[in-house]
Amino acid sequence: MQQIITSLLETDMYKFSMGQAIFHQFPSYMTMWDFKCRNKGVKFTHEMVEEIRRQIKSYCELSFTEDELDYLKKIEWIKRDYVDYLRLWHPRFEEFKIRATDTGCGLEIETFGTWANTSFYEIPTLAIVNEVYFRMGHNYDELYKSFKERADKKVAALADGTWNIGGFSEFGMRRRLSSEAQEYVIQKILDAQKKGFKDSFFVGTSNVLLAKKMGVKPIGTMAHEFVQCVGQGDRKHNPAYSNWFMLEAWVKEYGVLNGIALTDTVGTEVFLRDFRKTYATLFSGVRHDSGDPYAWGERLIEHYKSLGIDPKTKSLMFSDSLDFERASAIYAHFKDKARVAFGIGTYLANDTDVEPLNIVMKVTECNDGPVAKLSDVEGKNMCKDPAYIDYLTRAIKWRLEHKELDF
Repeated sequence: MQQIITSLLETDMYKFSMGQAIFHQFPSYMTMWDFKCRNKGVKFTHEMVEEIRRQIKSYCELSFTEDELDYLKKIEWIKRDYVDYLRLWHPRFEEFKIRATDTGCGLEIETFGTWANTSFYEIPTLAIVNEVYFRMGHNYDELYKSFKERADKKVAALADGTWNIGGFSEFGMRRRLSSEAQEYVIQKILDAQKKGFKDSFFVGTSNVLLAKKMGVKPIGTMAHEFVQCVGQGDRKHNPAYSNWFMLEAWVKEYGVLNGIALTDTVGTEVFLRDFRKTYATLFSGVRHDSGDPYAWGERLIEHYKSLGIDPKTKSLMFSDSLDFERASAIYAHFKDKARVAFGIGTYLANDTDVEPLNIVMKVTECNDGPVAKLSDVEGKNMCKDPAYIDYLTRAIKWRLEHKELDF
């Protein structure tokens, strides 16, 4: 099998967004990450695991090229000292543990090292796991044929106005069928957009390499890991204030630039306790990743209004398991109330005759202690320590019950 990841630029944009803040403010933080496959019945063979190991080892031999670094320098909020750091940086295969197992999905992957290192491993690892699985476990040519047929139909439906979704980005690298599939669908969208969409427009892709190659905007700000590690990695912090520590660090790094805040790492309700007028003004918008999108959107609109901020000046970005039909309905509901945007992943990058993998690689420890994600739906929660989940849940509950004591 050919090498899957051939450039360190081939990752999601938010890895650079978070990476710069990590480099400047949290260079000594240590993290552990764990792979998880949520599909029932999926089994990775020993041959697949060996190929995954080989692909990750090849990825770890890469370095940034000067051409790639020059591209990063052109991004408004990327700073020169961070680019100089990336010139020296490369992945370390020694920080991976990759094992075939007789239980579960048959594959275990862990990474451990500085947060500045391990954060970068997530997206390429998931892309490698996906492509190896679909190339070795299925008839890839038939899958790719069905992928192109479906991509052609869905883009045609967007072009003829069947679906109208406003601004949208492609977010599919971590769960894509393959690199060629991701590039195919982006090119298909760009070709259709040249002829004109009715009430939709393509903003860009999270894949930085493809953004560079195809002349579109790289899209992405932060992931749950940033809230988890900044808010929970220092044991002196009350984890119920995880969002406050995250918001403070992000504004310190970027000011008014690069500002879409993720709301659901420890639940949107407690996020809103910290998303007060200063932060709500500085951040250009918020991102939805779990729970009822309509209830979430209405709650954020009311929150902005309660702070005296016109919600029409702020972005509501939706990114949870979207297809064009769902996005079109959400857009119709909110388009006159706020700026609406969508990040669409698996539906664009891995829609075939076979069920896509639902795989994640999540940070589970920071600075030798557990961290947790408690999103707005329980199925997306992740933590290896039940006692820590209990502690965090009680801390959040106490804070919400004693709002009068908030600063």
